[in-house]
Amino acid sequence: MVLVNKGHSFNYETENLCRVFFPLEKIEVLSEEKESDRKIITEKINNRIRVTICFGNEEKMLEKVLEDDDDSELEIATLLFKLLCEETSYVPQWGLLTGVRPSKLMLRLIEDTDEEKAEKYFKEKLLVSDKKTSLAMSVAKCEEKIISRSEPESFSLYISIPFCPTRCNYCSFVSHSIEKTKKLIKPYVENLCEEIRLTGKIAKDLNLKLETVYFGGGTPTTLEAAELEKLLTAVKENFDLSTCFEYTVEAGRPDTVTREKLDTLKSNNVTRISINPQTFNDKVLENIGRRHTAEETINAFKMSREAGFDNINMDLIAGLSSDTAESFSETLDIINELSPENVTVHTLALKRSSYLAGDTSGMSDGLLANEMINLSHEKLNSYIPYYMYRQSKSLGNLENVGWCKKGYECAYNIFMMEECHTILACGAGAVTKLKDPDSNAIERIFNFKYPYEYNDRLNELFERKQRIYEFYRSR
Repeated sequence: MVLVNKGHSFNYETENLCRVFFPLEKIEVLSEEKESDRKIITEKINNRIRVTICFGNEEKMLEKVLEDDDDSELEIATLLFKLLCEETSYVPQWGLLTGVRPSKLMLRLIEDTDEEKAEKYFKEKLLVSDKKTSLAMSVAKCEEKIISRSEPESFSLYISIPFCPTRCNYCSFVSHSIEKTKKLIKPYVENLCEEIRLTGKIAKDLNLKLETVYFGGGTPTTLEAAELEKLLTAVKENFDLSTCFEYTVEAGRPDTVTREKLDTLKSNNVTRISINPQTFNDKVLENIGRRHTAEETINAFKMSREAGFDNINMDLIAGLSSDTAESFSETLDIINELSPENVTVHTLALKRSSYLAGDTSGMSDGLLANEMINLSHEKLNSYIPYYMYRQSKSLGNLENVGWCKKGYECAYNIFMMEECHTILACGAGAVTKLKDPDSNAIERIFNFKYPYEYNDRLNELFERKQRIYEFYRSR
């Protein structure tokens, strides 16, 4: 498909809006027309805007004369959205919104105006459905309570463990199967302990206040119990945990969970873990490359309860290959029986670096994913939505929602997603986000992406992290 933008520079918004309707199609963005049997043209000529769709021999067009106070980008997006809805007979529930953080936008609108005007803007200007507007409002209110806990000197600590037993075919994260990277793990753990030590010293020197810790990946419990003990001890010895009120370690793959590892986590003050089924359908698990069964997930969950964990998250994915609405409904029934404190419902995203990006045979479409998401809203009625984000190329342009029982909001998820305080990050693929408490400015420090590169260039990484001192001392 060719997207031609004439007389304006709104390439980002117009391309992303087209991707909502055609997530798997290659889109070439140009400033001049060229021959194509699938062409979309957006134009701004003085105070007139026009959008034309030319598919085959059929042509559709909408245009508008701009008023003085009109937002040109918003008006072009509106015309494009309306034409694409007509062409595809599909109306995305998030309207013109293509950004990652709808609730962050809602919070900002509430702050600038009030709840009623913010809600009206979502519905009338951004063309968001009533249901999604209500969701964004509910999440924004919940997030606001957690965000208010953060102070100028507050920060969270993220530790990256980029290893998994196997790579799931939907995964786009920097994660490596243990079979291929086993020899990297021992030096990686040693180097990560050194980075934790350095980062702890920086935090102490700057009098920063640690509020949450999050071990993510990959799958942290891919490591052996002794390796987990070493890393958890490094955190304990190098950071003041007296102000830390939440400590999460992902144990996402049930086939990595043992009682020894759970006891190691529990004895090191970990307060929250994730046991992630994605689905309780064994056939779907096999299709996505998971080497465990639904029964193993249930057993891992029960073992975690026996080990004393009273704050457990479980992840699900709507739209997995070969899954059905009936099967997804059964998965939600099992979730309700297990009654974890958190449930995160993701919409499948067709990321370029995942295996699924090149093979979409049997892929659930956006309408089916939407049915599954609606089922989650219906069946998780004992939970409240507390955080939300969206990914590019999600089926149906739908969202990921974190649900929790009252009082079990994961603060790290909110701090990270809404970018309301600093995240100091350690490990391969990790990104430190430095938040200026006096503005919305964010500065990022990127760690090396791959474990072998991280192991080989640690000193260079340490030099990068000296920027943290400069950032805080220049305020």
